[in-house]
Amino acid sequence: MRLFAVFVLLFAASVNAEPVDYSLPDMNGKMHALADYRGKWIIVNYWATWCPPCQEEIPDLVSFHESHKDEDAVVLGINLEDVGDEQLAAFVDSFMISYPILRSEPLASTPLGSIPGLPTTYIIAPDGSPVARQVGPVTKKQLDDYIARKQQAAR
Repeated sequence: MRLFAVFVLLFAASVNAEPVDYSLPDMNGKMHALADYRGKWIIVNYWATWCPPCQEEIPDLVSFHESHKDEDAVVLGINLEDVGDEQLAAFVDSFMISYPILRSEPLASTPLGSIPGLPTTYIIAPDGSPVARQVGPVTKKQLDDYIARKQQAAR
C-alpha cells in the first residue's frame, strides 16, 4: 500500500485537461506533432545531456518505448539545452536512445506546462490530454503501472 501511495504522489500534478498539440523538430529537422501520435499514450520527457538524473532514466525510457511503440505508447524525448547537433547525436548514440529526440531551446514553460527541473515528464492520454506530470526520474515500471491503472479505470 505504501508503494501505491508513493506512486500516486509521483504522478500527482495539476495538468491541463484539454488536448494539447504542438510541434518540434527532431535531430534531422523532421517535425513531430503530438497529434501525430493520437490514439497512443505519449510520454513526453524533457531532459538535457548534462543532467545525471536524466541519464539514469534513459534505459527505462528506452525499454518502455521498445515494449510499447508498436501498440499503445511512445516516448518523445525533448532536449532542452543549447547543444550542437554533433554533440547531441553522439550522446544519443552512446546511450542507444531509440525513441525520437526533439529539439527545443531551454524553456521554463511549455504548451504542456511548467518545467521546474530536469527531467520533467508529462503523460499524454490517447485523446491528447495531459493527465500527469513527474518532476524527477521515472521508471518503466512506474509508467507501465500508471497506464495500466488508467486503462482499467476507463473500462
